[in-house]
Amino acid sequence: MGTSTVAGRTRSMGALFVGVALLNTATVGLGTAGTLIVAAGRGPGWSGLPSVANVLGTAAGALGAGLLLSRHGRRRVLAGGYGVAAAGALVAFAGALTTSMPPLLAGILLVGLGNGGAQLSRYLAADLYPDEHRGRALSNVVWAGTAGALAGPALMSPAAHVVSGFGWPSLSGPVAVSVLATAGAALATVFLPRHVPPPREPAVAGTGGPVWTATVVRPLVAMVAAQLTMVAVMTMTPVQLRDHGHGLDVVGWVLGAHVFGMFALAPLSGRIADRWGPRVTVNAGLGVLAVSAATALAAPAAHTSGLPVALFLLGYGWNLVFVGGSSQLSRDLAPETRSRVQGTVDAVVWSASALAALGSGQLFAGGGYALVAVVGGILAVLPLVLLAPRRP
Repeated sequence: MGTSTVAGRTRSMGALFVGVALLNTATVGLGTAGTLIVAAGRGPGWSGLPSVANVLGTAAGALGAGLLLSRHGRRRVLAGGYGVAAAGALVAFAGALTTSMPPLLAGILLVGLGNGGAQLSRYLAADLYPDEHRGRALSNVVWAGTAGALAGPALMSPAAHVVSGFGWPSLSGPVAVSVLATAGAALATVFLPRHVPPPREPAVAGTGGPVWTATVVRPLVAMVAAQLTMVAVMTMTPVQLRDHGHGLDVVGWVLGAHVFGMFALAPLSGRIADRWGPRVTVNAGLGVLAVSAATALAAPAAHTSGLPVALFLLGYGWNLVFVGGSSQLSRDLAPETRSRVQGTVDAVVWSASALAALGSGQLFAGGGYALVAVVGGILAVLPLVLLAPRRP
């Protein structure tokens, strides 16, 4: 391998990592501030709208980026997507300054469009490496989410303090951070090389055949099930803690364990995928999700033991499925259809998030946290049953 190829890969990985970290920083802070702004202005019944706008924008962005990547290349598509996100953050900032919901939601939707491209960055990282290292490469980009998950909440209070000094609404501070973060992500695309020679593509069986084969359906079903389980249980955990009299400190501690599970161990998931294969990784993740749901069901009020463990397992089970499924989609698809299928899968998975976020509230209202945990466990186990190899 030539020195220029190694340097190009290193630059590409660095730019992809920074872009994902900054987009995550923007979406976490913007989503939290947007939820609080809407709840204060329109009541808690409307507070889920920013999350829905972000999820739908991300789904549309992933689908669009997947269609455009093969034609225009990673540099142009990511630069365009991050530019749209930066413009959206500015629109959202105007909405935050005026406490107006339409521009705030429109801006969040546009930031979501850019975030769709950021989500596909893990596949772009995998394409730089041969099969035996693709799981590790894409997991390193997933790990960038750790930086965003930590930086987004950490910057909220200082940003609110700064903008208050200008006489602006305090919640416009985190939105201002999203403007800077998305602009930084767009700038990072400048460091993407115009062309990095990919590793020699192996022959893919059935290149000219139907796209929606078991190669795609298996990871798609597993990733949707994992997303539904993770979002449903995660969304209702703060409500469960609040109903038991706990404050934001306890909520932060429990959700911190969840975020650590979601992102921090991604490189380990990548090594598992490279060593034992994507299918083993996905099945292990579904099993961990089932154990997580059982733990939440068994200890729904144990905020110092059971719930943090359940939420950590919830995050890491999701991570195993996400990395394992993505690894399979990065290896076993023909090059000419790969980005389109990957974008479509991500769009479906993110759309499932909106369904889970809306449905979990109804489950909680009907049967409490126990019902949410039971349904989450069933969703985690279902793909293991449906996708089990059939004996002749």
